[in-house]
Amino acid sequence: MVNTYSRIMDTEFLLIVPLLTGFALDCLLGDPRWMPHPVRAFGAVIAFLEKQLNRGSYRKLKGILSSALLVFGIWALLFFLFQKIEKWPGIYLVLASLAVFFGLANRSLISESYRVMQALRKEGIATARKQLSYIVGRDTAQLNEQQIRTAVLETMAENLSDGVIGPLFYFALGGVPLMIAYKMASTLDSMIAYKNERFKQYGWFAARLDDLLNLIPARLTALLMVLLTFSWNAAVHVVKYGRSHSSPNSAYPEAALAGWLRCRFGGPNIYHGKLVDKPYIGHHIKQFSDRDFYKTAALNTATTCLTIALIILFFYFRKNLF
Repeated sequence: MVNTYSRIMDTEFLLIVPLLTGFALDCLLGDPRWMPHPVRAFGAVIAFLEKQLNRGSYRKLKGILSSALLVFGIWALLFFLFQKIEKWPGIYLVLASLAVFFGLANRSLISESYRVMQALRKEGIATARKQLSYIVGRDTAQLNEQQIRTAVLETMAENLSDGVIGPLFYFALGGVPLMIAYKMASTLDSMIAYKNERFKQYGWFAARLDDLLNLIPARLTALLMVLLTFSWNAAVHVVKYGRSHSSPNSAYPEAALAGWLRCRFGGPNIYHGKLVDKPYIGHHIKQFSDRDFYKTAALNTATTCLTIALIILFFYFRKNLF
């Protein structure tokens, strides 16, 4: 009995079981719209604070303080919560598994992208444009079929990093509290880190924090994509085009995918009614097909699985070597 309890309370066990269970739930369920999701709650809190604070003087300072408070606050809350419930392993494992499930977005990323491709095939370009607008920041009203397919593949590569590999990376470093704190930072970035008049001061810190947190995950994502595809061209593209973006991170996974698919991403696009002339990532002009989507979806899933396997190995060696 004592040995069984010691095994249950083993730190690695309390990490690996939620990791695998949460990933399994993500594969099965994705992000059901009927299910409450903490990221939606994060969004509501962020929107409320922005409405109250993003006006008058000291907007940059208020943005720094509110963003730091939200990220540190959710980490501290979960850190102390999971410290308290370690004495009840069953409750701990259930809550930690749900947290990992909520922290991952691979199934929903692929599913939402698939809906765009389905709409393009079955319902026409107008419906596909509307469906695409739910998952990308660019204006979609004037995009043609190839531009829609390009946008889908770009967002699958970019969000593989910040929606899947990033959360897993921070779970490996600090368990559920650090993983969910990362999700809060990512949500802040997606909501207030714009360079327009409204957000350029208030969202400055959120943008910088997200850039910092994704420095390693973005490059790790690109590296894993290269290793899984055995593509020398992908490796060359990462080195050549990895810095070809205003963000210090986004171009790395996009470059790996562009090299593997032998295509070109980036270029001019309209964001919030303004033309943004982004540099191209890659140099092969290609007509995309459904096959490219399915290859990318398979690569996203394989990259996720490899990351989880590496995390389990990391936990094993950490336990046995240290």
